[in-house]
This record gives sequence, C-alpha cells and structure tokens, in this order.
Amino acid sequence: ALLGPPEVNISSCLNCINVTIKLPTSHFTKNGKLMSLTDIYKELDYGITLKTPDGEHKRPLEKTNEEIFSTVIEELYPNRNYCVSVMITASLNKHCIPSAWKCITADAVAQQDYHTVTIAGAVCFSLMLAGALKCMHAGGYILQKKSLPHTLV
Repeated sequence: ALLGPPEVNISSCLNCINVTIKLPTSHFTKNGKLMSLTDIYKELDYGITLKTPDGEHKRPLEKTNEEIFSTVIEELYPNRNYCVSVMITASLNKHCIPSAWKCITADAVAQQDYHTVTIAGAVCFSLMLAGALKCMHAGGYILQKKSLPHTLV
C-alpha cells in the first residue's frame, strides 16, 4: 500500500517556516472502522524536502506517532521564497507519495511587529496633522475670529 500524500500547511515566522502535517488516511478497516496510520504502524517517519533558491535539501527523517503535528524549519533567510514537500514512510512500508510543494516567503519581521509599526505610524501622522492644523489656525487660515459686536465689548 502506498503511504501519502500527507496534508501540509505552512505559515511563515521570523526567519523560519512553521509546517503543519496531517497524516494521510489509510484504507484499512478493523471491525468496520477506518484505522489511522498510527493505529497500524504505531510510529511513522516523516521527511521534509526544502526547496530554496540554491536547490533542494532533504532534511533528516524524524519520527511521529501523532495524527496532526507541527515542526519548524529555522535559520532561513528573510524575504526569500521557500517550498516544502513532506513524505511519510513506515519502517515496514517505504512506498510513499510526497505532498505537493507548498511555497511561502520567510518573514523578515515577526508578525506582531507590524502592528507596532502601524500604530506608531498612525500616532506620528495624527501629531503631524494636529501640528499642521495648529499652524494653519495660528496663521489665520481657518476659524478666523470675527470681531465681536460692539454691544458685547
């Protein structure tokens, strides 16, 4: 029986990629119930191939006994495009179909830092706008004071 392809989702983090892997479904049933690959093999190996602008890099096989799990590929260059393909094998079954390539650009700035930059930008803009209005007001461009009627003086 062929193993795969697994379901793969990727998201970018600071100089890294977070890879979430869902094991492929098996076609084996026991007592009318579909068995998971972890029911059958107890432990599986997964291998990640990383495609970079320099070529493909096969990472060492790692073990899992979970249906859905995540791993992080670190020490990547920011703002570069990376593609990931995952294959699942078992000690008793080396026949596998790798996942389709999923591609993403590694972040140069951590996601939450964007909010800080946006807020800081908004505050600066507000201050500049307030300053400009104040200057215009002082210069008499807006809200020109009408002279008060003589009866009130």
